[in-house]
Amino acid sequence: LQPMMTMIHLPASAAVVLVIGIFTGIYGTVAALSVMPFSMEHMILIAVFTLISHNLIQESLVQANSGFRFSTAVVFRLVMSFIVTMICGKIMGVDPGSAGSAGVPVLQAAPGPLFVMLVDWATGTAWLCLKILCIIMSLMVVMELARTFHLIEVVTRITAPVLRFLGLDKSCALLWMTAAVFGLAYGAAVIVEETKNSTHDPKALTRLQLSIGVNHAMIEDPSLFLPLGLPVFWLWIPRLVAAMAAAWLHMGFSWARRFYAARSGHKKLCDY
Repeated sequence: LQPMMTMIHLPASAAVVLVIGIFTGIYGTVAALSVMPFSMEHMILIAVFTLISHNLIQESLVQANSGFRFSTAVVFRLVMSFIVTMICGKIMGVDPGSAGSAGVPVLQAAPGPLFVMLVDWATGTAWLCLKILCIIMSLMVVMELARTFHLIEVVTRITAPVLRFLGLDKSCALLWMTAAVFGLAYGAAVIVEETKNSTHDPKALTRLQLSIGVNHAMIEDPSLFLPLGLPVFWLWIPRLVAAMAAAWLHMGFSWARRFYAARSGHKKLCDY
């Protein structure tokens, strides 16, 4: 795997963490990063990759049940993960073989007696879990309050101009808000029911699926990496930009197809 991992500026051992994230989720990625020695730069790139491609089977099934092809969802997210991670690695100037600074020093004790090592590991892991618990519990309380007092609908109306900036149709505001706040797994019921019971433009839905496939659970997923000391910028901005690019490129491609189909030469060819 060394040649492929080098393309995205990561050491070959990072493939273990990526596979864990792809088939489980962000929690598995954080657990692996907590015990494997990576530099801070490599941890950032691993986070960027897995924030886009994680829990692929379950989340792609949600997209499949809401009108998007399962294979397209999986392949698109994996391709976007490679592209975005490669670009971020080039911007950061990361060397795949560089040691860099220590990732999580509290969990990387020096060799010693087994009991002492186990105590250090248990203490460090417990402290990490406690920080994650505090962050996620606070977020879940806020989400539940927003749902109880119907604040999501209000926020949805406010975010209509934001959707246009993201390349999405305002009719998809509730779907985008659900995916952005709760994610594809937790928001599956709302996403599937809304797409089945409402009449959305198919192209608008496709743009939405591409966007939320890359960028969803914008609060919870990046927050899980904060206890590891990763910079906020790389946890939120790259995949937001990637989601915007995917939506706008799809819109441009659709416009180009309509423009080409309207040409007289194309009509004559189709008639022939």
